[in-house]
Amino acid sequence: MSREGLEIKVVDPPTSNVSAAQTSAGARGGRQRASFAEFRPFKLWFPWLVPAIVVANIVLFAVSMFINDCPKNSQKCSARFLGRFAFQPMKENPLLGPSSTTLEKMGALEVTMVVDKHQVWRLFTCIWLHAGVFHVLANMLSLIFIGIRLEQEFGFVRIGLLYMISGFGGSLLSSLFNREGISVGASGALFGLLGAMLSELLTNWTIYANKFAALLTLIFIISINLAVGILPHVDNFAHLGGFTSGFLLGFVFLIRPQYGYFNQRNNPRGYAAPSAKSKHKPYQYVLWITSLLLLIAGYTVGLIVLLRGTDLNKHCSWCHYLSCMPTSLWNCKSQNMYCKSSQIGKQMNLTCIANGRTEMYTLGNENQSQIQQMCSQLCS
Repeated sequence: MSREGLEIKVVDPPTSNVSAAQTSAGARGGRQRASFAEFRPFKLWFPWLVPAIVVANIVLFAVSMFINDCPKNSQKCSARFLGRFAFQPMKENPLLGPSSTTLEKMGALEVTMVVDKHQVWRLFTCIWLHAGVFHVLANMLSLIFIGIRLEQEFGFVRIGLLYMISGFGGSLLSSLFNREGISVGASGALFGLLGAMLSELLTNWTIYANKFAALLTLIFIISINLAVGILPHVDNFAHLGGFTSGFLLGFVFLIRPQYGYFNQRNNPRGYAAPSAKSKHKPYQYVLWITSLLLLIAGYTVGLIVLLRGTDLNKHCSWCHYLSCMPTSLWNCKSQNMYCKSSQIGKQMNLTCIANGRTEMYTLGNENQSQIQQMCSQLCS
């Protein structure tokens, strides 16, 4: 139609163009929704290292029982129906496991071996050995509970390094203060994971909801576990060394970038952010550098003191209370398992120097290792 020379035409839009426009808009919306669905600031890892460590510890415990061969090397055994895998007598090893002699052969931490023969590798090998069934089960269940969550969030490289270095730190502090007997177990490495969880919570404080509830829960769990260490026959110095190492390593390995840093990386093109965000906060950098320097200095000084054979208990009169608190229920003094022997024919008389117990044994083809196990049983 026309009006005063102005012609107006009404034209219906082509159906194909409308549908094409709708399809294009839908595709853009789909891609945008997909990008939001796929965006995750922190990648979740598949946990395989922690289960592998658990399997390795269980296999090594079975190997230690196979090498121990209690029926062949001892006159008394627990659970003899297990044959070669039978346990040492309960009086000698209440955790249901091998003898201290077997553990020493396999790499248990013994300070005299480290100092006199420079077998520093024992600081690492001891964390893969366990004294008994109860010992290995308690440690491995704890490792599964703590370690899998950490590996999912931070990956196998960081958690693997954290586990090994914390275990070494626990062994190092243990060898500086506990100079008698042997030490085995993954407790130092486990406490390292607990310490790292605490430092990770502190250094990434701003990204957590219910911060104080998480902090109080973690402190409660750590306090209970450290309190158990004042009981006799528990190496609390390994716990303290592992926890301290893990706490410092958490500031090094488990630091997280800010959320704002991820947001600005995923902004659409042409979007002008109000202010650029750095990857980490300044206090995170300070904690990273400080913790790394403290770790290097502490490990260096500790190794020097250990290899010189210095007994720190002589310079710290109260330090032994950190490892065992004496009460009316138990005695913290360890008994050295040394025996006097006299032999007439095939009859050998052993007397434990620590408790004065005496027993007569009929000898066959026993070697020195088997006689030492007899002495251990007599003194237990």
